[in-house]
Amino acid sequence: MHTWTQTNRLAGLRRFAAAITLLNILGHTVFGFEQSWAQPLVSLAAAYTVEILLELAGGRRRSWFTKDTIDFLLPAHITGLAVAMLLYANDRLWPIAFASAAAIGSKAIFRVGTGSRTRHFFNPSNFGITVTLLLFSWVGIAPPYHFTENLVGVGSWILPGLMIVSGTFLNARFTHKLPLIGAWLGGFALQALIRSWWFGTPLVAAWLPMTGVAFLLYTFYMVTDPATSPASPRGQIVFGLAVACAYAILMIAHVVFGLFFALTIVCGARGAILYWQAHQAPVEHTHPARKRAEVELEPVAAGSSQS
Repeated sequence: MHTWTQTNRLAGLRRFAAAITLLNILGHTVFGFEQSWAQPLVSLAAAYTVEILLELAGGRRRSWFTKDTIDFLLPAHITGLAVAMLLYANDRLWPIAFASAAAIGSKAIFRVGTGSRTRHFFNPSNFGITVTLLLFSWVGIAPPYHFTENLVGVGSWILPGLMIVSGTFLNARFTHKLPLIGAWLGGFALQALIRSWWFGTPLVAAWLPMTGVAFLLYTFYMVTDPATSPASPRGQIVFGLAVACAYAILMIAHVVFGLFFALTIVCGARGAILYWQAHQAPVEHTHPARKRAEVELEPVAAGSSQS
């Protein structure tokens, strides 16, 4: 089983950062992004600032004027651009800055112990977007058409094709999240069929979100976040199906922005499970008899897992 090693992490972050930067530049110059240039700049400034302040507050020392600082700020860079690209607040800047600050801040606030360290469990950019949508009803999601608004003819096919190819490569090579992507896409298609059969939702309308660039961005760059999704293939499949199920329930309840809320709900539930598991570990350690029984059963369990 592949793991998200430090080398893969850094290589993946650099490529994700380059890809989302290029997408934003082309979006504002060619594709038809409807936000102002000021919004991604403000979002980046807020993300960088909060990331640096949290680093200083944690008492960690680093040399700020080195190449390592660029690598350190890559997650904030990705989060800031994602928030600015996906949210629409008309001409206002502070809701975008708030979303980026909330996204980066969530990494310090919502953490759970895993072994000898702690880790955040909410997808940062998705969390910032979710909180902003809940707190400010007049802030919405950027219209899906603006990703290809100025593209015509074959150009409207080339961009999604490039995103599918690059997203598949990045997730296969660096994050190893193809099982999650497959489960999420399969689960989304299945819930559309069920909603169409049970509630009479037109099947084409239920499948329509899968044809948009925003859906591709969500699939390849958000739901697959290595830091906040399971590493094992089985866990990835459960995670992807859970997001699809949460989305279906939200759609049945007529809740808008279901993609973002669904991922937040599933990440929160996973965090609660990890928190419960972390607090069960000390209890097991204090029961030697129970521990011996588990050790004796390990060969049996190992044999069954190979079948």
